[in-house]
Amino acid sequence: MRNLKKPLKELMEGWLLFKMKDLSLHILDIAENSIKSGAKKVLIKLIESKDILTLVIEDDGKGMDEETMKKALSPFFSTKKTSKYGLGLPLLKQACEATGGNLHLESELGKGTKVTAIFYKNHIDMKPLGDISATLISLQSAQPDIEIEFDYEEK
Repeated sequence: MRNLKKPLKELMEGWLLFKMKDLSLHILDIAENSIKSGAKKVLIKLIESKDILTLVIEDDGKGMDEETMKKALSPFFSTKKTSKYGLGLPLLKQACEATGGNLHLESELGKGTKVTAIFYKNHIDMKPLGDISATLISLQSAQPDIEIEFDYEEK
């Protein structure tokens, strides 16, 4: 019998990459996961220079220990009880790396998590930013008790 794990992984990633066609959808996904992890405050920051776009999403949620952080970038790991797949961070990482950039994850148990994604804007595989306003409105209207902070910086 052949191993179906790899084809299933490729199918899921391909389907979700199609669905995650712009960065605003990645932002929505990661911020929603922050809120599900108990965050009361989520900071979304875009830092744009001539060639680089840096996305930072930082929360004050429950955070992760070292072991969980190592596993968090695997699509076949999830802390959710309802799913054994956790594709948000792996797909964001893949989007960064497709442009020659990278993703950095920092977390401390009980304090929160910070995701820093670096994209090279001039790369052919750079996704469009998407509708950031609609993303922020969606997040805030769905979770009015959560503080959503957005910051944009141009260097």
